[in-house]
Amino acid sequence: MTTDLPTPHSSQPRLHQKGEVIQKFGTVKQFPIALTHDARMYSCQRLNQVLADTQILYGLYKKHHWLMRGATFYQLHLVLDKHASEQLDIIDTLAERVQSLGGVAVGDPRHVAEITSIPRPPNGVEEVPAMLSRLLEAHETILIDAHDATARTAEFGDDGTIDLLVSQVIRTGERQAWFLAEHLVDTPLVRA
Repeated sequence: MTTDLPTPHSSQPRLHQKGEVIQKFGTVKQFPIALTHDARMYSCQRLNQVLADTQILYGLYKKHHWLMRGATFYQLHLVLDKHASEQLDIIDTLAERVQSLGGVAVGDPRHVAEITSIPRPPNGVEEVPAMLSRLLEAHETILIDAHDATARTAEFGDDGTIDLLVSQVIRTGERQAWFLAEHLVDTPLVRA
């Protein structure tokens, strides 16, 4: 008699496994990191909001990078890809901070879409100034939230989260917004 089930010491992968949820989203487990449960819970909530919005910003950067048009195509194509890469690094750092606080980082794109505060763009191609404006508005949404989260997290003494929000989210966001905004200045390339 043959069986399709692997033996305990088989090289056959055990496929189609199912498991119980061992930690629900919106909860924190206890870690010995000198922060209260309430501090870690609050920081995880705020970080997950920034994380969701940053994942959407990353997606917008990639979309606009692919759909760029016009005379400044090459320069914007490159800068949008560079910014997307920097946002991807921030996403990973934010998620790891949530995990290090004992929380559960938002990661599934469908869950991200449920909690983001960044408006959904049209499915098609917008004009270049509209794409850049959309990116700037997303940055501003994240920056407003990050500044507020930094101030309120300070009340809980969570210096690690404050450092992350200031040194990476805020500083990178401000620099990227500056680069984008300068592309919306209406000056001719050549004067007659």
